[in-house]
Amino acid sequence: MNKNVIIYVKGTQTADNQEANRLELVTEGKYYKKGETYYVTYKESEVTGMEGTTTTLKVERGTVTLLRFGTVNTQFIFEEGQKHISYYDTAYGAFTIGVRASKVDIDVNDEGGEIWVDYQLEIDNNSSGENDFYMSIREAGQSHVKYC
Repeated sequence: MNKNVIIYVKGTQTADNQEANRLELVTEGKYYKKGETYYVTYKESEVTGMEGTTTTLKVERGTVTLLRFGTVNTQFIFEEGQKHISYYDTAYGAFTIGVRASKVDIDVNDEGGEIWVDYQLEIDNNSSGENDFYMSIREAGQSHVKYC
């Protein structure tokens, strides 16, 4: 299975004592499966501030791993109730990121699907606020794209 898909992403970042930053993105990408693991991949753009970066989500039972390569290099592991540490490498330097997911809801199959994640970030061991994202994956050309 290897499909051209339309990906809709809606995310909210709420830093401590600051107004929420919301992002919505609709883009084209690829959706494929290796073994029992699904992958979603797309190129970032000016809209996200990460132009020149490719994002891949590795979707397994109960875990979503976000991988970014290019102008930004990182790996975030979202696993409900668990904290994972990784490095966030940019042109301006690298720092440590802690990711603790409070909700990971995965509903994907060979046709596409949806992913919901609520998580908290720590940058260099300092809380950076509450975040969430929703992703909808639909085969390109389908008329029933569902946005949350």
